[in-house]
Amino acid sequence: MEQGGAIVDQQQMQSSVEGQALVVAKRGALTENVHKGRICVVSADSGEVVASCGDADAPAYIRSTAKPMQAIASVRDGMPEACGWSDRHLALMAASQRGYPAQMVVLQEMLDTSGVPESALVFQPAVPLADDPRDAWARGGGRSSKLYHTCAGKHLGVLAWCRKAGWPLDGYWSPEHPAQQAILREVLAWCDADSNVCQIGRDGCGLPVVAMPLSRIAFGYARLACPDAVAGKWPSSEQSAAAIRRIVQAMHRHPDLVEGPDRLASLLLRDANIVAKSGAQGLFAIGLRRQRLGIAIHLSAGTEAAWPHIVLQLLREWGALSAELETVIHSRFPAEIVNDTGMVSGRWETVFRLRRG
Repeated sequence: MEQGGAIVDQQQMQSSVEGQALVVAKRGALTENVHKGRICVVSADSGEVVASCGDADAPAYIRSTAKPMQAIASVRDGMPEACGWSDRHLALMAASQRGYPAQMVVLQEMLDTSGVPESALVFQPAVPLADDPRDAWARGGGRSSKLYHTCAGKHLGVLAWCRKAGWPLDGYWSPEHPAQQAILREVLAWCDADSNVCQIGRDGCGLPVVAMPLSRIAFGYARLACPDAVAGKWPSSEQSAAAIRRIVQAMHRHPDLVEGPDRLASLLLRDANIVAKSGAQGLFAIGLRRQRLGIAIHLSAGTEAAWPHIVLQLLREWGALSAELETVIHSRFPAEIVNDTGMVSGRWETVFRLRRG
């Protein structure tokens, strides 16, 4: 019976994570693809789910949407001042960079000023992730480098903090390392996530990554947009809020450093009302200042092509879509699917309906 119960629980969990149909891609009159997932909208003030589609309590790994929160403890501890870092460097600490020249200039500055050797970075050497930088790199006979890794800025921030704090660089990636222990405490506190229902895994870059209910990721982003909401919530919450204001300000001042030109999160960060960041395996998170809301989107197949169409509808529903932003997103991510001849061959359509309350 216990084994059968475990199978049922696993099946139920898979169904919860898989979610519901959110977006379809049509070719002619037929639906060619269905993109399933979950959406959760949470109040910055109460932490309550105000709208959802799918199971808001099923877990998701927070992946790279955690990066602004993972930088809190080191910024609060004065590491940027110790290294002489500015907003550009803070933006890279929260970034999933893609090898653009402007990003590489800042990463090299971080390496030079931190005193951290490139060899200390735990992951393998990489090449530029984005097409144009990678093509230019290849034409120039480029060599792979650890600085090209999409998470290099986050890692350099952790390593620079380890040097300042007197912690060993070796093993900085371990869940038992004091830096990772402090980072985990901060992420859990910021998202108001119960450690008893969270799980720790290993992220693509080698650092620990926490899985938590999707609603807690949305809550974390509501607080990123509205850091005043954490006042008095835990002993160091005011200092954490001050650090987040600096980090998010840096992301807004340098949106293209956070992901890259024409990436959805970077386009959204140009709007002062929106905090946004993508994560691997289908996760996207948004905070809305005026609306005092956080939104987490998780596509169960781990893809990202449907994100812009979901985001447009959500921003429209919650009164956060300016005419300028709508034009920009439509231009970069049109609803029409155009084939290689330039003819319209299909269309993206959202099919989800939020359940309020």
